[in-house]
Amino acid sequence: MNSIRYSRARRSGGSDINMAPLIDMIFILLIFFLVTTSFTKESGVDVERPVAASAQTKEQTNMVIGIDKDGLVHIENRVVDVRAVRAVMERFLAEIPEGSVVIAADRASITGVVISVLDACRMAGVKHVSVAARRPS
Repeated sequence: MNSIRYSRARRSGGSDINMAPLIDMIFILLIFFLVTTSFTKESGVDVERPVAASAQTKEQTNMVIGIDKDGLVHIENRVVDVRAVRAVMERFLAEIPEGSVVIAADRASITGVVISVLDACRMAGVKHVSVAARRPS
């Protein structure tokens, strides 16, 4: 008789919700989103892009190289010498092998600098290089 009372008292007690599986699931989702997110490395300079009627929107960009009107090359919020662009791109490709690069040059920038940066990117092995432009308004 005593065991029946103990069993009823145990069943009528409060129910506990185990939060451990919920917390585990939240951490798994957080890790999944962090791993699958691709981060864009910005150039760190505002440029006035030239207008092009054939300009297209690029879906995914991993690195933006900025060239201002004075011909200075900006990568990741720092000024980089044109001769060092190839080394920076090789290091970038070591991190993201299929990475894409967009060169955002000011419309008043020196064409020779833009061509040198484009050439350095291709010599480093970047397969997807494009030059930024804006559509006419």
